Amino acid sequence: MNEHSPVREIKGIGEKTEKLFQKMGVYTAGDLLRYYPRTYDIYEAPVPVSELEEGTVAAVEGCVFGSVQVSPNRKLQTVSALIRDLTGTLKVLWFRMPFLRNTLRSGSRIIVRGRVVNKRGGLVMEHPEIFQPVEKYQEKLNTMQPVYPLTAGLSNLTVMKAVREALEHIHLQRETIPESIRQRYHLCEYNYALRGIHFPADKTMYMYARKRLVFEEFLEFLLAIRQMKEEKEMSVNGCRMEKKQEVDDFLSQLPFELTNAQKKVWKEIRKDMQGDYTMSRLVQGDVGSGKTIVAVLALLEAACNGYQGAMMAPTEVLARQHYQSICEMFEQYGIPFRTELLTGSMKAKERREAYERIETGESQIIIGTHALIQEKVNYRNLGLVITDEQHRFGVRQREALAKKGNMPHILVMSATPIPRTLAIIIYGDLDLSVIDELPKDRLPIKNCVVDTGYRETAYRFMKKQVEEGRQCYVICPMVEESEAMEAENVIDYSTMLSERMGPEVTVGYLHGKMKQTQKDEIMEKFAQNQIQILVSTTVVEVGINVPNATVMMVENAERFGLAQLHQLRGRVGRGAFQSYCIFMTASRAKETKKRLDILNHSNDGFYIAGEDLKLRGPGDLFGIRQSGLMEFKLGDIFQDAGILQMAAEAASSEEIREFPVYGRADRDNIHVL
Repeated sequence: MNEHSPVREIKGIGEKTEKLFQKMGVYTAGDLLRYYPRTYDIYEAPVPVSELEEGTVAAVEGCVFGSVQVSPNRKLQTVSALIRDLTGTLKVLWFRMPFLRNTLRSGSRIIVRGRVVNKRGGLVMEHPEIFQPVEKYQEKLNTMQPVYPLTAGLSNLTVMKAVREALEHIHLQRETIPESIRQRYHLCEYNYALRGIHFPADKTMYMYARKRLVFEEFLEFLLAIRQMKEEKEMSVNGCRMEKKQEVDDFLSQLPFELTNAQKKVWKEIRKDMQGDYTMSRLVQGDVGSGKTIVAVLALLEAACNGYQGAMMAPTEVLARQHYQSICEMFEQYGIPFRTELLTGSMKAKERREAYERIETGESQIIIGTHALIQEKVNYRNLGLVITDEQHRFGVRQREALAKKGNMPHILVMSATPIPRTLAIIIYGDLDLSVIDELPKDRLPIKNCVVDTGYRETAYRFMKKQVEEGRQCYVICPMVEESEAMEAENVIDYSTMLSERMGPEVTVGYLHGKMKQTQKDEIMEKFAQNQIQILVSTTVVEVGINVPNATVMMVENAERFGLAQLHQLRGRVGRGAFQSYCIFMTASRAKETKKRLDILNHSNDGFYIAGEDLKLRGPGDLFGIRQSGLMEFKLGDIFQDAGILQMAAEAASSEEIREFPVYGRADRDNIHVL
């Protein structure tokens, strides 16, 4: 067996399991070996009930006390039991496991291990593993058990068995990085790294394995970016644009003045579009810094020069908001150009008519989602491509839109604050502009970091805000690190909150397993204040502009990265009303308090990103990933900033050009920029 062998050839994988693996993008044995664990369970010694803390995963040894209860609700059937030790009694809850009523006997000694949550003022362990007899727990004590991403029907045990089988029978892989580079950066051999990432004997083996694989991931990415930069430097400007007075006149009529940072960036964009070479520029600006108006000026300049401009947004709701605000501005100031909206949910007739107007050039400015890069879309004279929230799009998508024209200018916008030292590395093919100043009329968001004892006060505050006509967000992390529990957590929380708030407050919810059309519908209702409180996972991180939303409450804030928390905070403070952000944490750890205090005392995303970088180090075993930000398989640009810088040095070395990793740096595989 080799890495190209179909996954079906692995012992124990039949037709049904093969289809489940394919659903997860695993087609070959090589795909399986690169299907890395998303985390690890470290089985530590059981703790007394009295020492349990909310938000942690722990094991408890005790006796089953009293009878086991099964709820009558068939839709979400729960089994509950009480576990008692010398220090106290713990309520334990399982979902959809009614047979436990017959297997858990009163008085029997067991060990349960799971996440501890707070429900109605008391600690509850949800859906734990059961070890009976208790000696079974010794087999797992202090081990690192891999936990894989799963889909319905595919168990973690099935993946573990398949990976073990593949590691035993697959031929050793050829080393992809030169020995000299491995020695220089203290990188282990590739086959050792593969075994170490799946089944580490200890934390040291895991750290070496992960460092090696993250290095290679970054190196391939940076080599692809370098190739793109070389091509860009040879790209002559085929859409040269002149400075147009109409754009300056439009700017002078706006009811606000651009900040100095916006003026500087607009000047850089204009200079690029007039220059000898095609523009490839990243505009990095904090949430609310005014990137959109700079993009509108660029689109208008393109239209005034006889070119079409297209702007791609990550969601339909955001695309629609951009479209509506541009239409309103153009109508108000007498701008004669037609703006077109193009999204996946449009009816066939609407889409055909839009295609026709785009192809004939009747529409000069086109705003949309991925629909902009569909085969049927033909542009008459595309001269400018803008992607909003670029970290949500792949390089291929960006290039697919660019190929709709004859080497159009590319403008990339991102509200993700990345320290300049890292931005220069990861956006190596783009010139960098930064809007590091907020408009003067913005009220700073008021922040507070609180423990769970503040929750009732927070609910009362939110209700008061709703009574004053405002709206609120509540962000929930996943109950357990699994998609299966995500939906239940958000739905359960929103049901509870709806009961607390009363019938006069409408509570809605969003989670990652909903279809995009459902997400858009909920976000649209929230934008129109048909929903007053939105309970969500981080799917709202890049979402909609709701100036009426004034409260952002983040549950278990310690489980998010600082940059991500700052992004979430950016959903509020977008209107004329004072806004508030409540970071709620169940952790009493000093490190957590130190991290969250950075957010408590600053609203500056670039400062926060820099401080986050300082707090992280190679000692972080499982650093908090900045979800949604540069989604590498293993690497995290904050947690692994040091490895990223090593890979950047290696990418410039001569010896790398003669080794397989260089030829493998194909931009089609790079989907994270």
